[in-house]
Amino acid sequence: RSMGQAALPGAKWALALLTLINLFNYFDRYLPSSNKDLIKQDLQLSDTETAIPYSGFLIIYMLTSPLFGALSDHGISKRLLICGGIVVWSVATSLAYLAVDFWSYLGSRLLVGVGEAAYATISPVLISEFFPPEQRSRALAIFYVAIPVGAALGFGAGGVLGAAIGWRNTFLICGAPGLLIAVLSLTIKTPKAGAFEPVSDVKVGWPTVIKSLLKNKPFMVNMVAYVFNTWAVGAMADWLPSFLHRIHHIDLYTSGLITGGATVIGGIVGTTLGGWLGEIVKAKTRQGYFAVTGVSMCIATVFSIPALLVPNVYAVSVLLVFLQISLWCYTGPSNVIILNSVSPNIRTRAFGFLLLCTHLFGDAISPVIVGAISDASGSLIWASPIIIAALFISAVVWTCGWRLLPETETGYQNLVDEENQSPASETSPIRDRAE
Repeated sequence: RSMGQAALPGAKWALALLTLINLFNYFDRYLPSSNKDLIKQDLQLSDTETAIPYSGFLIIYMLTSPLFGALSDHGISKRLLICGGIVVWSVATSLAYLAVDFWSYLGSRLLVGVGEAAYATISPVLISEFFPPEQRSRALAIFYVAIPVGAALGFGAGGVLGAAIGWRNTFLICGAPGLLIAVLSLTIKTPKAGAFEPVSDVKVGWPTVIKSLLKNKPFMVNMVAYVFNTWAVGAMADWLPSFLHRIHHIDLYTSGLITGGATVIGGIVGTTLGGWLGEIVKAKTRQGYFAVTGVSMCIATVFSIPALLVPNVYAVSVLLVFLQISLWCYTGPSNVIILNSVSPNIRTRAFGFLLLCTHLFGDAISPVIVGAISDASGSLIWASPIIIAALFISAVVWTCGWRLLPETETGYQNLVDEENQSPASETSPIRDRAE
């Protein structure tokens, strides 16, 4: 058992640098949202067309995530994959400067998806290899704090820059820092998997990985809830600045600051709180990580109703902060569920599969659906009920995981048992060779 074990050498540097990279990752991702109306006017796009690049980015992101997961699980250096991903997404962000129409702009955002997939699939698994299980919730809370901070910078600073120097110059400048960070990423050590849990050295093929994940109850319950949560959060992330601008008649500069401010305050507080609560609650109730995610999403659902519908800008600003706090509480605990429920030799592909499913059925389609509703109805307000409903469903599923999954059900132990029971069988579902 890993109780009382220390993190591996180099863990703090790796966590600090990966967190910084994650910040720039989400900063680049949400630049288009804060400049949506400027891009729409310049390239003469409809609401649906302004949402398609984000969905296209996510489609490429989710399709390539399993590929990078497989490359990592089959021995390709995690450090080199991360470095290459950073270079690709940074250059692609700057290339949007050259966009002349919908298709050229779409192409640059699709390329960003390839770069981000390499980084996002591998980084949480790399962190789990540095830290023992009892430290992972807090380590991931630190790592995921960078998401709201980066998103806030994308919304806030991106909106301010867009208004001051134009959206094209904003994209050109904001892609440059990533190249320096790519060089720094090469200093991260890459420990061998299995320092804290048993791991098989035998390569496992994708059919076996999918089969084991589909039978893994904690993983599947968590993923279903994640899909609905990602659907709602993706729609809000892409459309919230425009929603505030159009529905509450706030100028783009102020709407970007409100969105960015609520995201960074709520994200830092919520992510930190979620990681802290996860460690405490797991010792006091069954399936403690599910408990934290379920309850926090119930609270988020309650706050989302007035936050989206109350016609008062000051009240909305305050409500958005509380909504963001409750929305971000799930981040650390839900990802610890994934890491602790699958064997180390398939973790990267488990994350790749999760990213594929959550984006395919979540935020790859929700911004386009919201844009289509806006085009058809003439107002973004009519998309609010479907966003609230998606949040509610995610809350119900996570809560069911808390109350209904057996207290000792981890999924991971079943996989280890199968490996131990059939160490030499060529037909064992865990011993299949990669194809």
